[in-house]
Amino acid sequence: MKKSINSILGMLVVMLFASSGPPSSSDSGVGIWISYSGDKMVEQRVDSLLSLMTLKEKIGQMTQFSANWSITGPVMSDDFKPYLDKGLIGSIFNATSVVGIRRLQQTAVDSTRLGIPILFGQDVIHGYKTIFPIPLAEACSWDLALMQRTAEIAALEAASDGINWTFAPMVDISRDARWGRVMEGAGEDPYLGSRVTEARVIGFQGGRGGASLGALHTLLACGKHLAAYGAAESGRDYNTAELSEHTLRNIYLPPYEAAAKAGVGTFMASFNEINGVPATADRWLMTDILRGEWGFKGFVVSDYTGVNELVPHGVAEDEQHAAELAINAGIDMDMTGATFIKYLKKSVEEGKVSEQAINNATSRILEMKFLLGLFDNPFHYLNEDRAKQNTMTPAFMEMARKAVAASVVLLKNEGAILPIPKEKAVTLTLVGPLMNDSINLNGEWSGLGDRNKSVPILKGLTEKYKESAVNLIYAEGSSIDETTPGRIAEAVTAARRADIVIAAVGESFHWSGEAAVRTDIRLPEAQRQLLQALKETGKPIVLVNLSGRPLDLSWEDEEMDAILQAWFPGTQGGHGIADVIAGDQNPSARLVMSFPRNIGQLPIYYNRKNTGRPVDLNDETVDYKSNYLDSSITPLYPFGYGLSYTTYAISDLSLDKPSMKATGDSITVTATLQNSGEVDGEMVVQLYVRDLVGSTTRPVKELKGFQKVPLKAGESKDVTFELRSEELAFHGIDMKKKTEPGNFKLWVAQSSDDNENETTFTVE
Repeated sequence: MKKSINSILGMLVVMLFASSGPPSSSDSGVGIWISYSGDKMVEQRVDSLLSLMTLKEKIGQMTQFSANWSITGPVMSDDFKPYLDKGLIGSIFNATSVVGIRRLQQTAVDSTRLGIPILFGQDVIHGYKTIFPIPLAEACSWDLALMQRTAEIAALEAASDGINWTFAPMVDISRDARWGRVMEGAGEDPYLGSRVTEARVIGFQGGRGGASLGALHTLLACGKHLAAYGAAESGRDYNTAELSEHTLRNIYLPPYEAAAKAGVGTFMASFNEINGVPATADRWLMTDILRGEWGFKGFVVSDYTGVNELVPHGVAEDEQHAAELAINAGIDMDMTGATFIKYLKKSVEEGKVSEQAINNATSRILEMKFLLGLFDNPFHYLNEDRAKQNTMTPAFMEMARKAVAASVVLLKNEGAILPIPKEKAVTLTLVGPLMNDSINLNGEWSGLGDRNKSVPILKGLTEKYKESAVNLIYAEGSSIDETTPGRIAEAVTAARRADIVIAAVGESFHWSGEAAVRTDIRLPEAQRQLLQALKETGKPIVLVNLSGRPLDLSWEDEEMDAILQAWFPGTQGGHGIADVIAGDQNPSARLVMSFPRNIGQLPIYYNRKNTGRPVDLNDETVDYKSNYLDSSITPLYPFGYGLSYTTYAISDLSLDKPSMKATGDSITVTATLQNSGEVDGEMVVQLYVRDLVGSTTRPVKELKGFQKVPLKAGESKDVTFELRSEELAFHGIDMKKKTEPGNFKLWVAQSSDDNENETTFTVE
């Protein structure tokens, strides 16, 4: 039977190559051979194969098992080998070596009836072996080209090891810093989140629209988690999200739609429910919106045991019922739960699931395998020599170091204590639990990155200041969550010998990521005791904070002289941070999540609503307003905020016309940027608008554009934005997305709370 099947497929290969050319064998991505858009030749190949498959074999393609070589969820007890031997597996998760993957693929293509290759998935979130800053940190660079390039490198490294599917990018909007998975996303804003999503999808897949799926460096990307996983109540992982449809569509859904429009090959359903319906069973989300409204053509996978969890959610009586709800909602593949392979055949026989639904899901999965070139060469991703050549290369290390420097946010710099150039004759005392640490630098979801190979900050600074005028002293002072009077005394003694203290503090990498929710987002008590003792020495202190989320740094903001938010920076963390401290790189990053003054403010975000009793931010003590008795409503550090070693100014804001039509029109916005300081730098200039009156209430500000502009010291440049009428559209009172006529405010600004350069326009 297999010989005849291969003959049929072989004929179609000839037809396809005659039409489109063969897949490229280079790593460059040159030689686009097929577009992910429902190619007719691929459809023919899929249909031909589908006609030869039994119902059980089709359901097998809809099943993913975990190899459990690395663990990222509850371990299921089912041994997948019997399913593998019968050709009843579509994908394997967490297989992590060329040798092991080749062995599994060999079984699938040589020892099963149809020889259908397996799709190998892995969490390649912010690097595979070369680990880049966590996605939240990279988003703070506001550098889309950088984010696309780091995704390309991650794809090349992973694909060289035999991986062909990543469960990234995470595109969830995140407004609550208690939620540990904020580290995986791009923060609180739907416009910026959508742009970052596009860049990362293109980077992973090798082109817009998945145009070079089939190139050897390509990974199939996955937009996750559909939908509103970041809106879970109390920031608690897996928890319920209660959202109006207006909020869902205007705030949370845009980045998922951007992923679909960018050609992402797959989506993942979220764990949470929205308004009483778990996403894994939500046909409105998975079919009506995703496929009907957005035209998505790829396939949808559940999250890890997400189908099984419909039972404890309380919408499924048992796992067979759960499987029926999921497939009928639009879930094409069951991740590790084995519900589809166990029950769907019976459900079809009982008339509870149509065979057409099975055919549709199987076809989508097979299409992606054809587009990746797995049928033409199931082993073309498996090459040990290529894996060695494409792992942690000098070029990758250089890019990782650049990404660190671009992601570090300067939050405070009183007295211009930073930078500390190599020519400055000073003594630095280096303290803190994360100063000589490599284990935590990669953060969570760090692929196969070797934590022992990550560069500690102490090493980065030691190499930076080698043979310079700067003298270094080191004393740890505390671990992440423990210290003793003796350890603090040692650090204080060292600090008294210094001109400046640099303290590297923060979280354990285990404290962010999945199932890592915190109700106290201050630095641990041991670290605060250390900082208090150092403060009492009177020495100026530079705080370097490493974390996977915004922390409550209100005390540190008052007491420290300078603060660098370095996040979890990855493999080249120590070198990239040293580049910033020494001034070899001028910090240019800007926050993509607001930092709260205290945990009681959460969730907090810049694009809030005004309310009927708005707070006067010049006097928040006025009674009977939407304020707090004991705190400002404003964040400690707002969205878009970040300092530099130079200063910038914006002037001469102008519009080319005072109004535009509601459809098919635009206004050109122009402003002059100036580097008014003495150091070259890059300015992130941001365009905000406010719709003053809408059919439903509108946010006080909305980001609608940004540019990262290099400026030499003293240099001025004009910057131009085209604001299109379609970019002002929102889902209004009738739930239709359109641009409503009315009056608008507009700002060209350095952050979301910068109101200096303001003008108005009208939509007719």
